[in-house]
Amino acid sequence: MPLKISLSTMIAAIFIAGAAIAPSASAAPDDACSLLTQAQLDTVLSVSVGAGSYISPTDKRTCSWKGTGDAGKGAKTVTLMLQTLGAFQAGKSVQVKTIVVTPVSGIGDDAYYLAVGPNVGLIVKKGSATFKVAVYASDLTLEQKRAVEKTLAQQVVSKL
Repeated sequence: MPLKISLSTMIAAIFIAGAAIAPSASAAPDDACSLLTQAQLDTVLSVSVGAGSYISPTDKRTCSWKGTGDAGKGAKTVTLMLQTLGAFQAGKSVQVKTIVVTPVSGIGDDAYYLAVGPNVGLIVKKGSATFKVAVYASDLTLEQKRAVEKTLAQQVVSKL
């Protein structure tokens, strides 16, 4: 006896099968500019930023946003770089006197600050995704940069 399946049942089965093989939300992202908005950056930096731009037209894994307006108030730039797990692990175990690695809790699965002189970046791992967010601002202290980076990293993690 042949099995009779309605068209709506067949469409539902195809939809469910497609959802089962679709990439998961934890898949590593490949477009850094899509993970933060100008509005998020404007709020956190307290200055307007321009649209995100890719470092290379053929590589969307690094995006940079630059503050607009009066540079005398402290030039601000944010860079978001999607990294490999190998780069995440390598940075975590750096042992150079001029580089300070500080573990951070409460962001993703694992995170740390990597500071070199007046510059710092927050490197985060969430599932299979790893990224670095760095704030470059002449009028912010190292601690202020860390606070801004942590806020931005939490926003990125919420999209992973």
